[in-house]
Amino acid sequence: MQPITLDTVQKEIDNYLNQDVYLHLETTNGAYASHFNQSFFSVGAYIRNAKVNFERGIITGDKAPYRAGLKIELGWVYAEGLTHWEVNEDGQLLLAGHDAEGKLAVALQLSPHPFE
Repeated sequence: MQPITLDTVQKEIDNYLNQDVYLHLETTNGAYASHFNQSFFSVGAYIRNAKVNFERGIITGDKAPYRAGLKIELGWVYAEGLTHWEVNEDGQLLLAGHDAEGKLAVALQLSPHPFE
C-alpha cells in the first residue's frame, strides 16, 4: 500500500459511482487489546460484501489521516483515519488507516465483485 494522494484516490472512488458494488468496512483497535489492559475499552465494526450503489463519493482532509464518505440512497457510509491505499490484482480499491505502529485501525474497500 502507498500513502493516500487525494486526487488519485478520488479518481479511483469515482470509478465506482452509480453502479452496484461490494463494500467492506471495518474498524478495530485490536481484537486482544483488552487482554493486555483490563481497563481498555475495545471497540470494532465489521461489514463485508454489502451491495451498495452510491451517487457521490469523496475523500477529504488537509493531511493524513483522511476521511471518505459514500452517499448511498438513504444515507452515508463513512470512514475516518485513512492513511494508505491501493488497487489490488482483482481490481478492488483498498483504503486503510494504520496507527503509528503500522497496525490496521480502519479499512474501507470497494469491489465490482464480492470479496472472498
